[in-house]
Amino acid sequence: MKLYDISQEVFSCAVYPGDPKPERQRLSATDRGDVYNLTAFSMCAHNGTHIDAPFHFLGNGKTVEQMPLDVFVGECHVARHEGSVEAEDAKCILAKADGAGRILIAGKATVTAGAADVFAESGICLLGNESQSVGPEDAPMAVHLTLLRRGIALLEGVVLDNIPEGRYFLSAAPLNLSGSDGAPCRAYLIGRGG
Repeated sequence: MKLYDISQEVFSCAVYPGDPKPERQRLSATDRGDVYNLTAFSMCAHNGTHIDAPFHFLGNGKTVEQMPLDVFVGECHVARHEGSVEAEDAKCILAKADGAGRILIAGKATVTAGAADVFAESGICLLGNESQSVGPEDAPMAVHLTLLRRGIALLEGVVLDNIPEGRYFLSAAPLNLSGSDGAPCRAYLIGRGG
């Protein structure tokens, strides 16, 4: 068994254009004579490696704590793709996934509206990619709406640089942020072999 950490480090993470960057404040520090170290931080729920709940784009959609944990934990297929993921590409990815309910797309890939339609009809429960947005950054709404309306969780900002294509076990449970449209998570894959 091998563990692959696929999360960005929070304070140096990629940030979607316009979102606030994570900030850290050292409230107490042993090197300043304090008894202990204590850190406070602030960040957007969509910084770094994070999930999107349906509420992100749907006013009546589920919030983070309303989503079942098994959506974020289970069999996963990692596919490699560069550029736009079109409908035919989505069909090929699903065929390779062989029934895995969670799909992560490695590479500089952007899911198109046509591919979102294919994924939405497939029965998967989670779709993820390396970008800070699963859809085009300049027009993310259509892709998000198609997937989130079907209850498909989105896992964005994963790091899959050295992860070979194939089957894994994914754990990407979000922080339990009640009422939130998204949440950061510590995502990792479990694979076979050494």
